[in-house]
Amino acid sequence: MTQRLHLVFGGELVNPSENVFRNVDDIDIVGMFPNYKTAYDAWKNAAQRTVDNAHMRYYIAHIHRLRDEAAPASPTEELGS
Repeated sequence: MTQRLHLVFGGELVNPSENVFRNVDDIDIVGMFPNYKTAYDAWKNAAQRTVDNAHMRYYIAHIHRLRDEAAPASPTEELGS
């Protein structure tokens, strides 16, 4: 069975209409979650805490999609072998 990990993170954006962080050193890593529901709940909580700042955005990253053993290796991975 595939483990479906989800990362919740966020931070202040340079411009609310673009996904560019103002300072990557200040990105808030909320945590890693074992399923979408718990990740969504954490995302919602973090987003609600910062609702007064229009430049703050939180995201859910589907970590399990980054590494699929059945998919061919990317050119970057092949450089390491």
